[in-house]
Amino acid sequence: MVAALPPTGVRVRVPAKINLALKVGPPREDGFHPLATVFHAVSLYDELIAEPAPAGEFTVEVTGDDAELVPTDDTNLAVRAARRLAEAYAPAEGARLSIKKTIPVAGGLAGGSANGAAALVACAELWALDLEQEELLALAAELGSDVPFALVGGTAIGSGRGERLVPALARGCYHWVLAFSDEGLSTPKVYGRYDDLGGLTAPQPTVSDELMNALRAGDAAALGAALDNDLQPAALTLRPRLRRVIDTGLDLGALGAVVSGSGPTVAFLAGSESAAIELSVGLSSEGICRTVRRAVGPVHGARVVT
Repeated sequence: MVAALPPTGVRVRVPAKINLALKVGPPREDGFHPLATVFHAVSLYDELIAEPAPAGEFTVEVTGDDAELVPTDDTNLAVRAARRLAEAYAPAEGARLSIKKTIPVAGGLAGGSANGAAALVACAELWALDLEQEELLALAAELGSDVPFALVGGTAIGSGRGERLVPALARGCYHWVLAFSDEGLSTPKVYGRYDDLGGLTAPQPTVSDELMNALRAGDAAALGAALDNDLQPAALTLRPRLRRVIDTGLDLGALGAVVSGSGPTVAFLAGSESAAIELSVGLSSEGICRTVRRAVGPVHGARVVT
């Protein structure tokens, strides 16, 4: 039996993302790398509950997978998001936040960004703010590159630092198998290694026509062949064991494989639900990753649930 949600609380469910493509340019003057990416939201979720608190009081508690790795002070992105929303629209409010983690920490799946987006949606509802999505997106872009996509979900093309979004012309539902590693990867370290390895010389990266055509056609086989991540070589030098994970999944019949974001999670595309089940069983039996989860995509972004 599921415990009833307190009548004053708001529960939000928010998905993980994978990057179907991640093209990275050389560092800009501000230190950020220009990106061209295709975000894809998948059915692996964190949940956040927001409850009222005195004005200016913002706290968070975290349970679930990797909870001990998540900060619970003012550096927590959900706390930062709630505080920023209050500063902009509700200075007389506060919030007590509770996060239940399923998305791995430092896994390349934007779990922290997802929590920030969930806090924006939950607190806007909690405080009865009548905000347009564009207003939440503006705040989300201040908080982090992946936060805006966690709000909207689906499949979208990201540019700039990833915060500028346009919907992708995409058809179909895709079956994914996600292989989680024993420990996370630091995004700054991966970008640093990417730069050490030479990076790209093109000032503005672009996503391949092959990948975009596959999405428009809903062609899973073509999409699997077009999955692409410029950060993958850097992630593999930092976690050489990922090469075996990728090779094993492809040998087991995956249509394609890609390290998601800065890693170390590897996303495998399967041709069907039954193929995804077989692939997940095969990967699990090999004992080469911490755990394996199946997911489908695309799914909606952060949403209030009852």
